[in-house]
Amino acid sequence: MGSYLKDFSDVKPKNSSEEALQRWRKACWLVKNRKRRFRFTANLSKRFEAREIQKSNQEKLRVAVLVSQAALSFIQGISYSVPEDVKGAGFKIDADELGSIVEGHNVRKLKVHGGVEGLVDKLSTSVSDGINNSEEALSRRREVYGINKFVESPAKGFWLFVWEALQDTTLMILAVCAVVSLIVGIATEGWPKGAHDGLGIVASILLVVFVTATSDYKQSLQFKDLDKEKKKITVQVTRNGYRQKISIFDLLAGDIVHLAIGDQVPADGLFVSGYSLLINESSLTGESEPVNVSAENPFLLSGTKVQDGSCKMLITTVGMRTQWGKLMATLSEGGDDETPLQVKLNGVATIIGKIGLFFAVITFAVLVQGLFSKKMIQGTVWSWSIDEALEMLEYFAIAVTIVVVAVPEGLPLAVTLSLAFAMKKMMNDKALVRHLAACETMGSATTICSDKTGTLTTNHMTVVKACFCGKIKEISSSMEKSTFCSDISDSVVTMIQKSIFNNTGGDIVLTENGKIEVLGTPTEAALLEFGVFLGGDFKAERQASKLVKVEPFNSEKKRMGIVLELPGECFQAHCKGASEIILSACDKTLNSAGKVVPLDEETYNFLNETIEQFANEALRTLCLAYKDIEGEYKADSPVSFEGYTLIGIVGIKDPVRPGVKESVAICRSAGIMVRMVTGDNINTAKAIARECGILTDDGLAIEGPEFRTKSDEELQKIIPKLQVMGRSSPMDKHTLVRHLRSTFQEVVAVTGDGTNDAPALHEADIGLAMGIAGTEVAKESADVIILDDNFSTIVTVAKWGRSVYVNIQKFVQFQLTVNVVALIVNFSSACLTGQTPLTAVQLLWVNMIMDTLGALALATEPPTNDLMKRTPVGRKGNFISNVMWRNIFGQSIYQFVVIWYLQTAGKAVFRLHGDESELILNTIIFNSFVFCQAFNEINSRDMEKINVFKGILDNYVFVGVLSCTVFFQAIIVEFLGTFANTHPLTWQQWLASILIGLLGMPIAAAIKMIPVGSSSNIWPQSTSIDDLIIPQNFNSDISPNQDVEMVTTPDPEPNPVNKKSIVWSDEEELKIIEGHKAFGNRWSQIAKFLPGRSENDVKNHWNKTKRRQTSSRKIQRSKKLRGFYQSTVLEEYIRNGIFNSADAPPPPQIGDDQEENDLINAEDDDIPLSVDDYDIDGVPFFSFEIAAAFEINNCVDAVAGEASPVISGDDYAIVEEDDCSAGVAASYLAIDEAVDEEMNFLRSLFSDDM
Repeated sequence: MGSYLKDFSDVKPKNSSEEALQRWRKACWLVKNRKRRFRFTANLSKRFEAREIQKSNQEKLRVAVLVSQAALSFIQGISYSVPEDVKGAGFKIDADELGSIVEGHNVRKLKVHGGVEGLVDKLSTSVSDGINNSEEALSRRREVYGINKFVESPAKGFWLFVWEALQDTTLMILAVCAVVSLIVGIATEGWPKGAHDGLGIVASILLVVFVTATSDYKQSLQFKDLDKEKKKITVQVTRNGYRQKISIFDLLAGDIVHLAIGDQVPADGLFVSGYSLLINESSLTGESEPVNVSAENPFLLSGTKVQDGSCKMLITTVGMRTQWGKLMATLSEGGDDETPLQVKLNGVATIIGKIGLFFAVITFAVLVQGLFSKKMIQGTVWSWSIDEALEMLEYFAIAVTIVVVAVPEGLPLAVTLSLAFAMKKMMNDKALVRHLAACETMGSATTICSDKTGTLTTNHMTVVKACFCGKIKEISSSMEKSTFCSDISDSVVTMIQKSIFNNTGGDIVLTENGKIEVLGTPTEAALLEFGVFLGGDFKAERQASKLVKVEPFNSEKKRMGIVLELPGECFQAHCKGASEIILSACDKTLNSAGKVVPLDEETYNFLNETIEQFANEALRTLCLAYKDIEGEYKADSPVSFEGYTLIGIVGIKDPVRPGVKESVAICRSAGIMVRMVTGDNINTAKAIARECGILTDDGLAIEGPEFRTKSDEELQKIIPKLQVMGRSSPMDKHTLVRHLRSTFQEVVAVTGDGTNDAPALHEADIGLAMGIAGTEVAKESADVIILDDNFSTIVTVAKWGRSVYVNIQKFVQFQLTVNVVALIVNFSSACLTGQTPLTAVQLLWVNMIMDTLGALALATEPPTNDLMKRTPVGRKGNFISNVMWRNIFGQSIYQFVVIWYLQTAGKAVFRLHGDESELILNTIIFNSFVFCQAFNEINSRDMEKINVFKGILDNYVFVGVLSCTVFFQAIIVEFLGTFANTHPLTWQQWLASILIGLLGMPIAAAIKMIPVGSSSNIWPQSTSIDDLIIPQNFNSDISPNQDVEMVTTPDPEPNPVNKKSIVWSDEEELKIIEGHKAFGNRWSQIAKFLPGRSENDVKNHWNKTKRRQTSSRKIQRSKKLRGFYQSTVLEEYIRNGIFNSADAPPPPQIGDDQEENDLINAEDDDIPLSVDDYDIDGVPFFSFEIAAAFEINNCVDAVAGEASPVISGDDYAIVEEDDCSAGVAASYLAIDEAVDEEMNFLRSLFSDDM
């Protein structure tokens, strides 16, 4: 089917081109209801309008700047009068005047009003204390200046959804048919008899419309709730002298807002104070070049982003008075991009619709031809009665209804239903989905690149260790300051406090309750709390000196710096950041007396060792340093990064979140590789990664600076094993993600919280932003927001993603089965009998069962833990898999055979006679068909497992839909026969109908046992333990004489654990280990096939099990081995055509009983393996090892010792490449490492007998 869907395959999960979006819309021409089909797709015309507004804004700003600059000389003569209502409210400037100043970048007007200070006064606010927080004062501001909300299109009411459901073309045609039938029927047969057929169709149409509208209306409410959650943004403001967080929707003109890197400017306003402020205005103007905002250029526009620096701003204009408000009003109507699955299923619906239309036309033609033939035989071709006209109308209605059933309009809408259901549930699980496509894409994820801080760790940081004046000290909550500072001079403590309290992006404020609150990032908060612990006064320290320059921390530099102007007009620079980076810039340090001394080599080495020691204890390390600046200093002058004096090193503890290790193990078992990418010290990263279970013994940890120097060829070798990257920059993360996606075809999920993470979040298939620690820039670039910043929530998102994918597959399988059967039954009946067993009303009921009700039942199944025991679908998996085709065709054949048998032999089977026999038989057929669908709906709950009842009672929606289907089916058959063309059935006939449907369940179970080839390019999903015993990626085309030294077993890529998601028992694990040991695989290689097991775990499990084995077990194994050698060393292979037998020597013979006793008393590691332990398709597994010995001359030499080798590798050529020869190839790929118990045993066997 893929070749027919090429127009529907270009849409990507994110950032699709408009050409691709337009192309699939044009290809999707056969649509019953365009309003409903395209409801949850992007409105491209509205997006075009939004782009035009952006261009207009860009031009307006450019002109405004030029005009303002030119008009500065004409300030005199400009006057402004305050409106009376504004005066009465206590203000001196109205909203329109404020808006014209900021939106137009009008420097002239700003100066007229006294600059920023003048506007602060006119808005009755204070730079230090903010606005009055009383409800009366806030109410006056709202009335004069408005609220910070933009106008949204009103929510659609229920009756609008009913109207849209009525827009279905086929339903409209059926409605016309019903009206004609009513008119003709009443005219000929009177009321009410003549109205039955028409009213039946009308009632069916109304039932379909109202059920559809109800489902769509509930979906819209779910999306509306999610939209509200997406728009929840909080900002820090000062009101009544206190810093507090409020929603951006509560902002008012006059508010003082505090902005930092990554924040969104919440409304139009003016710069009050700040440092190094760079604003990205691309969201508003489309211009990517950042704008420097300062006192000279103080204008801040709503919707723009803080790219660098921090500031305090005055809010002047809010809501729809801002350009951002007008733009958002348009953008909100643009909608989300449609998901790839929606588009693909639109394509499937179009293809099947074309087939259905063809069958409908043919069916109508055959039925009409039958009627004409009958009239020709009767000679009444030119004479038509009312009944014959009604019969013709009924044929047309049946043909139209076939189109209704055949066009699976519900396929793409099932995606939306399932996504809406999943998104609502995920919201309860602390994951906010911003883009629909992320739900389905996350189910295919094969790699997660995770941050460390706040995601894998709790993000609750405290300073627990410190090194000052060459002394390492531990800090506890019960420790007193005097104890800590006992051997540190007061001058050093003062310098620590000065550095911490001035060189910070945080703040210490007093709350309304009189409590001290520390604001800022967790790292900043930990340092500030440490400063308070040392007895420092934050406000006093800040007032003692003047901040001249601030260089905020960013991920590129890994440091933050400030310049202070101290009393006496001298300047001092302070710096903090990554320990090894800051230490490298220091050439002096402070001793215990507080004196500055040179940093000698011994001290330098000690400090480096201290940093490494802290890092190995999983502590985040930071260095504090300062230097005095000689002479004058200007704020725009750079500070050279050298010559600093080291103050000290602090170690900050950030514990691993509970449950992270288990979540990582779940990801491994699900075939998802977790990588840690962090800016922290590599040793800290490795310690945390080991604790989380991310870093394994054979995994690779690398530093960002080293990673970025690698060539593409080197990266191809490194990346598959890369598990930890420390000291990484945002571009390192971006490079890693790009290579994983393009080179290795991985589906990559990336977590991020900072502004600089935006490129990687944008590049990834799924961007995951942190809801607590994440900046607004990161959240806007992300597809999913993790509200609790917890890695376990990411695993939950993956589980829901898989659930969405599988649920839609279930529904597609169910609906396509109904499509196929309904088409074939009606078409074949029309062609062979001249009539159809299912009427228009009955087909409409069937359509509702398979469309809206089917989607509700199957597309809303909650996820199960079994979903995380499967391999990911990956990038190239086929949505309609071979398993689905098997189930569809198998069930369709059964249903068609049953329905056809009832049509041809039903009267005889049920002994039907008389005038109503035809009607009763058609009712039985209709009833059986519906029950076939009801039981097939249960079968569709699991496409591969036989037990489909597991957890069925937990899904109330499924049980409710199934119960309603059966209930209304009984009502239709027993009580609505006049309208639905049915006849009440006896209990025997009901029982027969139910049994026919029920028989589909064992049939489905039998069908599921038929093996089908995997259509996926990902690892095989069979459940045989032997899949893990035999490596799947070896080369079976190796010649027998190939140099063994050149052949090594490659590590499976991307990760062997991707092959299998089963949690093995101890016995199964032992079998896997033994199987790999037979191939000579290393412990580290074997560990990859056992989720959650390290190299040491595997080795210990093996040795422990071996030690438990008793002597009798040893005797039994050696006896089995003797019989095996005597009978099957060569015979098995010759019999299977694997070796040429021309010059085959006789099988080697086992020695005397003494040899057996030697074996029994041998060391544990020398015990041979059992034949029974190695059996694949009837061929003993251990014979592979022996075959390998015959195959390789080097091995023969090793086995034969000093004796002349009598067996040559040339004597035994591989003539077939089946499983056995593949096993041989796998054996000698690793034979150079096979100097273990098996080879020792072979040596002991062959050296004497040869």
